[in-house]
Amino acid sequence: MPELIPGPALIPVPGGKVIEEYVGHASSGDDALSIAHMLAPAGWEEPAQEPEFDEYTVVLEGSMDVEHDDGVTHVRSGQAIITRAGERVRYTTSEGARYIAVCMPAFHDELVHRDGFDEHDREPNE
Repeated sequence: MPELIPGPALIPVPGGKVIEEYVGHASSGDDALSIAHMLAPAGWEEPAQEPEFDEYTVVLEGSMDVEHDDGVTHVRSGQAIITRAGERVRYTTSEGARYIAVCMPAFHDELVHRDGFDEHDREPNE
């Protein structure tokens, strides 16, 4: 039987970004993949991370920069980027961005591995 997801689970993250997860660990109990709508304000940045999941990102409005070992990739509205599990990446926006992210396996705090953050407390380590 089809399963209706009545609304997203809100996932708190550092830096003021809003994650609205529609399918995934937090919202539907799925561990295979997650699908989320993201809103990142202008000037938003997050710590570097080395996640244990592939992330497929489609920018709907605005743009974002993805820093990686080979430099920086600028992703504009109408474009997409794929980052692979184990790649060290850092996401930032100058003008803000609205985007969809699909993670495989599903996004989970313990799989993100953000620099300087205790994912259980969601606060920077001192």
